[in-house]
Amino acid sequence: MLAALGLCLAFWIAGAGCSPGGGAGLLDVHSGARLSLAQAAGELAGSRLVVVGEDHSRPAHRRFQAALIRALAGTGAGVAVGLEMFPASAQALLDGYGAGTVDEAAVEKAFAAYWGQGWESYREVLRACRELGLPLVGLNVPREVVRKVAREGFAALSPGERGALPMVACRVDREYEAFLRRVAGDHGVGLDFRKFCEAQLVWDTAMAVAARDALAAHPGRLLVVLCGASHAWKPAVPHQLRQLAPQLSLRVVLPEAPGRLEPATAGPGDCDYLALGL
Repeated sequence: MLAALGLCLAFWIAGAGCSPGGGAGLLDVHSGARLSLAQAAGELAGSRLVVVGEDHSRPAHRRFQAALIRALAGTGAGVAVGLEMFPASAQALLDGYGAGTVDEAAVEKAFAAYWGQGWESYREVLRACRELGLPLVGLNVPREVVRKVAREGFAALSPGERGALPMVACRVDREYEAFLRRVAGDHGVGLDFRKFCEAQLVWDTAMAVAARDALAAHPGRLLVVLCGASHAWKPAVPHQLRQLAPQLSLRVVLPEAPGRLEPATAGPGDCDYLALGL
């Protein structure tokens, strides 16, 4: 169902980076209600963390994210924004950008080195955050760590590479396993599935740990996490966050994907809100 959304793991393993291959309302999947952006922001503002998925190849998804962030800030909620597209090691750079002591060219250079193409649409999100005075948080791990796990397994990581990560093992439910097997097969990764699975879970878990830490660093703020839809999907990063913080007030927003994730097929096991018509 999500196999074509935000799947950068196979490309990172291959060393290719995360580059693109090429006014929506929202559906509350619990009630079936159709909501305006302002109505949805009013509901989401009561949460502590909102995970917003995207297809990395679609600039319209970044425009939606920027609009949602503005709407959330407009409710009076304090907001911080976590980014899959920057590693935690880039935090000083992101802080400097927000404070105006680091110019946009330096951020673009770091983005290109870590993430790849597509800067123009991501810049819109970053500029919105700087304009609103919202903290930016790098959530990801060095790509070398993900590649090493995919090649050798999680147990091969050194203590320094593992950092604050808890133990990671390929223990996932049947639907998520089927999803990962489709990803591995579709991209011809040619790796041992267990290691591929562990690499995906390292990515999910690392972002969950970084998000948890960002909440502690920004008490009283609502953290909006922007990441690929395959990570934002409830069995992925949200599941890992639930393991770390069971009482966390968490909501998930995924973009509609015709033929894969639609109003007729999306349910509470996938997300809480579906962004329509992006």
